[in-house]
Amino acid sequence: MTKLYPLIFESIYKQKLWGGRKLSSHLGKNIPPQTRCGESWEVSGLPSDDSVVKNGELAGTSLSCLLRVYQEILIGKSLYARFGNRFPLLVKFIDAEDDLSVQVHPGDVLAGLKHDSPGKTEMWYVVHADPGATLSAGFNRPVSAAQCREHAATGRVDDILNRHAVAAGDAFFLPAGRIHAIGRGVLVAEIQQASDVTYRIHDYGRVDADGRPRALDMDNAVAALDVGSAQDCRIRYQEILNAPTCLVQCEHFTTNLLACSETVVRNYAFDAFVIHVCVQGSYAIDYGGERLDVRAGDCVLIPAAIESVILATAFGFRILECFIA
Repeated sequence: MTKLYPLIFESIYKQKLWGGRKLSSHLGKNIPPQTRCGESWEVSGLPSDDSVVKNGELAGTSLSCLLRVYQEILIGKSLYARFGNRFPLLVKFIDAEDDLSVQVHPGDVLAGLKHDSPGKTEMWYVVHADPGATLSAGFNRPVSAAQCREHAATGRVDDILNRHAVAAGDAFFLPAGRIHAIGRGVLVAEIQQASDVTYRIHDYGRVDADGRPRALDMDNAVAALDVGSAQDCRIRYQEILNAPTCLVQCEHFTTNLLACSETVVRNYAFDAFVIHVCVQGSYAIDYGGERLDVRAGDCVLIPAAIESVILATAFGFRILECFIA
């Protein structure tokens, strides 16, 4: 059996009518010319989109296959007991050249009953934002489900959303049930539960490639919605240089921002995998005498069996460091 090492996967590109070219221009992704690419899935164990290893001896192996073979060596003993052969996180980049639909994701109970899926709690880290760019997250005042239906039906749902001006470095936490929409000109890194269940509430009257209106799902959305109070989803944090800054700590994942101007040692002796999402700069992961070069746009899965790494840098980097506590 090949010894596990830090893994980078082939990007899975998703064409979207609202997508653009920033995944190429800002993150160096190999997007085909003239393609409106909205998402790049970097770490996914979903059956429909199973990530494939890009580097090292295990190149060409799917994440689901790795999990079946390596089990707790890959993700940790307690996490394997909890999730089995279902990889628990999904990591992606999203490029919104145009506004995304207003939407909501279900929690674990509703998603399990209707879709045999986990729910979808997620977070965003803004990698880039055009001048004047915004996103919506949560309601700006208490509303009822009936009021949300009425505003959506009359095209006025934006009136009740909490809209935020954004810049690079902003972060937002979106538990399942939180209404949201990424606005045009925003490029984000997203860490989420391993689910692809979305209920659209409003889509600005857009049509698909065949000229048909894109489907809305207000009934399921209302069942999933967290209503009744105004919600502020922005994460307020003070960045600590060369040490982890906690952005999110919830039952589904923990995410730290690690901004470094010098080489640091990270100890991961807590029986769980760790994912690095590089959002700026470059560094090298030194582990057991081996070395893996990482640059902005790369996402690295560090297996649970690796308990310590050195992150060496000449020019500095920013990463999101994700794990399940």
